[in-house]
Amino acid sequence: MGETTVTTSEGRRAAVPSPVAGEAESRAEQGLLHRARAPRRPRLWFEILLIAVSYWTYSLVRNAVPEQKAQALRNADWIWSMERQLGIAVEQTVNHAANSVKWLIVGMNYYYATLHFVVTLGVLVWLYRHHPGRYAGARTALFATTGVALLGYYLYPLAPPRLMNGGHFVDTVLVHQTWGSMASGDLKNMSNQYAAMPSMHIGWSVWCGLTIFALATVPWARVLGLLYPVGTLVVIVATANHFWLDAVGGIACLAFGYAVARAWYGALPHALPRWVSHRTGERQRWGTQALPSVNRP
Repeated sequence: MGETTVTTSEGRRAAVPSPVAGEAESRAEQGLLHRARAPRRPRLWFEILLIAVSYWTYSLVRNAVPEQKAQALRNADWIWSMERQLGIAVEQTVNHAANSVKWLIVGMNYYYATLHFVVTLGVLVWLYRHHPGRYAGARTALFATTGVALLGYYLYPLAPPRLMNGGHFVDTVLVHQTWGSMASGDLKNMSNQYAAMPSMHIGWSVWCGLTIFALATVPWARVLGLLYPVGTLVVIVATANHFWLDAVGGIACLAFGYAVARAWYGALPHALPRWVSHRTGERQRWGTQALPSVNRP
């Protein structure tokens, strides 16, 4: 069954797949793709393993990129020269002003070193617990953002302002002897110091801010969500770890990440259903007819 026979010119009979069988295979393939793209409840063990392996891979690849010190310094000189010609070179002023207030700059050093990871992981946990249907889409956007950033590190090595020759920037971690950067002090040999473009401090913080603003119901939380990437921008400039144009590169990477998530799931993460069934592949109706009260953000 499912096959037809034809007689060849030599008189032999040959089996030919029937149109019905071909359509069934096509529908099966489409169904498999649909299930792969459908929002589903994340598995905790898988997500922990995925995040751990992904971050390890990201760190390994980022630090394996050739440092290309000479080219990185030339690129930094070019960006700094261009910003001064355009009248937008504010990094040195902000760096010196923040460095003049010890408690402020020390706090910024610790902000730079810790919140980048703490807040991002916190938002992922919040999504996992309270927005499981949107978790995979948001995580995909974040991972795609980070992945494309690796390409930027390879194609455009860039020294941070604090490492420029004759830039007169203050390396605030060294001056105040605080633990504030994997690229300063005793930790500098553990990280590629010439991977400033794009800034993933900005890419990740804007992802966090937009996610919180789109999904939080408490007004003050939404405001904090918007203020977090703004504060991060001030910190990366004040500590001389980035030019502000590195932030533009981080936002561009994030836009790519959201484009990937939308292309795969058919909608931006915040527009996906909040709740999903425990059964993988089941068509989701939660938040519409079945449970209208649980789909509130």
